[in-house]
Amino acid sequence: MREHREVAGIDALSRYRAVIFDVGGAVDLEFAWEMALDGAIASACGMEGIRVDPAMVEEASEQGVAAFAPDVTLHMIETLCGGEPTTVARVARRVEAMTGQLDAFQLRPGIEDLLKRLKDKGLVLGAREPRWERLERVGLAALFVPNPDVPPTECILVGDRIDVDIAPAKEAGMATIQFRSGRWRRQRPRSATETPDAVVTDVAELETAILELLNS
Repeated sequence: MREHREVAGIDALSRYRAVIFDVGGAVDLEFAWEMALDGAIASACGMEGIRVDPAMVEEASEQGVAAFAPDVTLHMIETLCGGEPTTVARVARRVEAMTGQLDAFQLRPGIEDLLKRLKDKGLVLGAREPRWERLERVGLAALFVPNPDVPPTECILVGDRIDVDIAPAKEAGMATIQFRSGRWRRQRPRSATETPDAVVTDVAELETAILELLNS
């Protein structure tokens, strides 16, 4: 029997008690970060005499995403450098030097108000791989619980990647929402086991999807 909970705006018999956010992509737009990273890759390739333009970088990005590469940045570098190990290693080191200390957090418009509404409904909010110092800087850290003590089957996961967000969460028993945005916007599930319960492209759609799951 499902627990009966008196929560305004939510089915009192909802099976879900927590919403877990992958910060990068769902809370953080990551547009500035991706632009800086792409520029660093192009610049580092240029230092090796490899001339690349934005279209080539974009194509390399799409190939890495489509291949479900564990390290998309390295996959991009390998593609643009023709796979030559020494060149790849030098370019990767330069890219790390140029971006390693980069702080480029962009709060997604509308997400703060949605987080507050979800919190007001009595939901536990969790942050996956949290960037606490950045969440603190934008005043959102207090809304999240570092390690929610909620069973996976009572959680909804919101993430932008199929490979490291949606698929593992589904395997753990969570409901899942893919937020298509940024570099991983074209990533598609390879099987039913990787297919999210909902797909959204903006905060309004995200709120609707969360409420539908809560009231299902």
